[in-house]
Amino acid sequence: MKQTISSSFRLGILGGGQLGKMLCQAASTWDVSTHVLDPDPEAAAASIATKFVHGSFRDYETVMKFAQDVDLLTIEIEGVNIEAIEELEKSGLPIYPEPSCLRIIRDKGLQKQFFITNNLPTANFALFDNASAIRQEVASGNLQIPFVQKTRLSGYDGQGVLIVKEVSDLDLLFGSPSLVEFFVPDAMEIGVIVSRNKSGEMECYPPVEMIFNPVANLVEYLLAPARISDELIAKATEIALKAAEAFQITGLLAVELFIDKDQNILINEVAPRPHNSGHHTIESAITSQYEQHLRAIFGYHPGSTKLKMPAVMVNILGQEGFSGPVVYKGLNEVLGIDGVKLHIYGKIQTRPYRKMGHATILDTDAEQALEKAKRVLSTLKAQA
Repeated sequence: MKQTISSSFRLGILGGGQLGKMLCQAASTWDVSTHVLDPDPEAAAASIATKFVHGSFRDYETVMKFAQDVDLLTIEIEGVNIEAIEELEKSGLPIYPEPSCLRIIRDKGLQKQFFITNNLPTANFALFDNASAIRQEVASGNLQIPFVQKTRLSGYDGQGVLIVKEVSDLDLLFGSPSLVEFFVPDAMEIGVIVSRNKSGEMECYPPVEMIFNPVANLVEYLLAPARISDELIAKATEIALKAAEAFQITGLLAVELFIDKDQNILINEVAPRPHNSGHHTIESAITSQYEQHLRAIFGYHPGSTKLKMPAVMVNILGQEGFSGPVVYKGLNEVLGIDGVKLHIYGKIQTRPYRKMGHATILDTDAEQALEKAKRVLSTLKAQA
C-alpha cells in the first residue's frame, strides 16, 4: 500500500545517529516531517529532525509513547525494543522493516540459521553460550584457530567482533552468547544494498569493495564499483536479491559478502537499514540509499541505482589518543582536492575509532579516486 505524503505526514525514526540524520535530510526534500527518538541529547539528528525526542529506543514504554505521534515508523539501528514495535504493528501502525525481519537480523545467530534454512551461502559457523564453551572446543581440537567470534546481540560498528589469530587471543573472548565463524582466508569483502517495497519491487546498487581498518574492524576505504568480474557482480547481485526476497523485507537490506580464493561468494551478515556501505550513493548514484529507503517504505517505485561515476568513500574516525570535544584538522587541505564531498556528522565528542564523518571522492578514473582518498584519510583528523 502506498503512503499518501503531505506536509502533515510524520515519519518516525528510532535512532538519531548519522544514518538518522541523513535520512532526515532526504525526507526534508519531500517535505516529510521527521520525528526522531534517541537516548543521546546531542545525537547527530537532533539538530535537523522536525521533532527530536530524548529517550531510549530500547525502553518499551518510551517507544510506545513516541509512536503515538507518527504515521509510519522506521529504524536506523537494530537494537530497538522489539516487543514494542511488534505490539505497534499489531495495532495497525506501519513499521518498516517489519519486526519479524528485525527479530531475526538483530541476532547474528538467528541470521546465520536463516541463511542455512533459505539456502543462502554463508561461511561455516557454530553457536556458543559462553567463552568457556569456545575454549573447550579449541582444547578438544574441534575448533581450529584462526576464527572470528561475534556476539549475537548488540554488536555495532566493529564492537562485539574479535578475530582470534593465536592461542593468547582466547583470553579476550566475549563471555556472552556468540557465534564463531570459521575464518575465510584471503577473502575480499564486498557489499550490495538492495531495496524492496511492499509490492515486491526490488533494485540493487552495484557491488562495492570494502577495505577494513585492521584495528577497529571498521571500513576504511569503500570502492564503488567493486573491482570484480561481471560474473561475480551478477552472482553477488543474485544473492542479495534472494536474501531480500527470503526476508520479505520492506526497505533496504545491506548484504555484506566474502569472495573467497576459489571465487565462491558467501554472506557475512546483513543489516535492515541504510548502511555505511551506501554512503557514496548520496553523490555517486542517481538515487541515494536514503531516498531509496523512503521510496521502499512509502510503497513507491525504486529509483535508478546507476552510478554517475566511480567513487571512493572513507570513514573519518576519531584519532587514537584523543577523547573529548572534537576539532577537525586539515579541512581546508582536503577541500582543495578536486571531487571531495565532505560529511561531518555533528557529533560533539570524539573518541578513538568513533565514526565522526565520511568523505566521498568522485573521479572518472577509479584509481585516481583511490589515490585522492588516501590523501584525505592521511590529512583530515578528528581530534580533541
